[in-house]
Order: sequence, then C-alpha cells, then structure tokens
Amino acid sequence: MLYMIIESFKNGDPVPVYRRFRDKGRQAPEGLKYISSWVTTDMGRCYQVMECDDRRLIDEWITHWSDVADMEVIPVITSAQAVERITPRL
Repeated sequence: MLYMIIESFKNGDPVPVYRRFRDKGRQAPEGLKYISSWVTTDMGRCYQVMECDDRRLIDEWITHWSDVADMEVIPVITSAQAVERITPRL
C-alpha cells in the first residue's frame, strides 16, 4: 500500500528535521519503504510517498519525528490503479 505523508515542520522550521535526518537517517522500521519526496519552496512542508503492507509501520516511524513535525497520512493509489478502478464506470 502507498501512503502520501504530508509533513508540516513544527513552527515552520525545517532545521530540526534536516538535522535529525543528517544525524540518524530516515529511521524507518524494517518493511517501510521510502519512495520519493518533495518540499515546498518555502521549506514549510514536505510531501513523501512511502510504501508498506502494515499501516502500523507508518505510525511507528512517525513516533521518531512527532516532536519536530506534524504528519498527515493519506492512503493513495497510482494513476494506473485509478484508471483500472474507474474504467468500468466510464
């Protein structure tokens, strides 16, 4: 399953997040795979796509970052999967 993670840096400050990432890495548990990410130009928010079979891994990962970022988790599908789902209704 794919998840879009919308990460808002606490107090709009990305420095603590990037410092921790530099020092400790992503801190993702076994089974949670990083796909890609994008950061807003004002450095206030990061959008990450992560993949795993067990949603609890996302929650475990978030605990490592909850003091420096607020995260919203949204299950997503690929565009190809969306086409598969919608085609019968066209």
